[in-house]
Amino acid sequence: MILVFVDHEAGVPDVLSLEALTFARRLAGSTGVPLEAVVFGSDPMPERLGAFGVATVRAIADDRLEDYAPAAWAKGILDVMEADTPLAILASGSDRGNEVMAHVAAQADLALAANCIDVEPGDPYVITRLRWGGSLLEEAQLSGRCKLMTVAPHALVPEETTPTTPQVRNVAPVLSEDHFRVRVTGREAPEGGRISLADARVVVGGGRGVGSAEGFRSLDELASLLGGAVGVSRAVTNQGWRPHAEQVGQTGTRIAPDLYIACGISGASQHIVGCKGAKKILAINTDPEASILAHADYAVIADLHEVVPALVEEIRRL
Repeated sequence: MILVFVDHEAGVPDVLSLEALTFARRLAGSTGVPLEAVVFGSDPMPERLGAFGVATVRAIADDRLEDYAPAAWAKGILDVMEADTPLAILASGSDRGNEVMAHVAAQADLALAANCIDVEPGDPYVITRLRWGGSLLEEAQLSGRCKLMTVAPHALVPEETTPTTPQVRNVAPVLSEDHFRVRVTGREAPEGGRISLADARVVVGGGRGVGSAEGFRSLDELASLLGGAVGVSRAVTNQGWRPHAEQVGQTGTRIAPDLYIACGISGASQHIVGCKGAKKILAINTDPEASILAHADYAVIADLHEVVPALVEEIRRL
């Protein structure tokens, strides 16, 4: 079997996990083995996972596992691995996916290939993965009794297939208190109605060219009118104008909206890594030589403080 760790929020699978399932389904098809999923929490989501071709769901339910505990989650995956020896275990290349799989790799003494975008099964597997923030493609060989991989975020689009009716198998891992030394103990809800940057269909980005924290008021208004979220460059967070949670880039959030409006952003390579998954990019910049323009589908060479309020006014009129 090919096993996929599926992360979810209150019974809704993470989009990156659905991408990993799509990637793994292709691998399972080429190796002639079933696709299975491992899920933590009380809801194994069989119908949702069946839409992606999952034959069996390994449901790991324990009151202590309802929220994130990386070492404990890794132990659950290890117990499945030791019992059934999958050909490969995959997860999304999210913060959680990479952390949990790193625990699995360390405890199982196996190699982990991160940020994969393609794989050719064999002995060994030949994998293609992103390196240096996505600016380099590496072809490597992956060996081991079980191949461990994470799938690069937004490397492919999640695709449903002919629905299956997965069998649900309960797994009861043997856990100690040591497995819970790192865990989520509480959550703080975001401001009411606020859209997650990672999930937003439209992102309005602001860079050094915005000029100040106050300069983001028109960007906030534009994002609100478009039902989107505001993202920023590293220069903005360094200035303290906006929180790091809004940073788009290699050291921030990687986004894949339908539209990214980049306002006053020069286009440093670290920022491009974070926004290159956008389907369309509109750049607003006074510098016709700005690097962001090489990646933009559309550009307005003008002062964002004139263009953005004009956009807001026109959208309100419509």
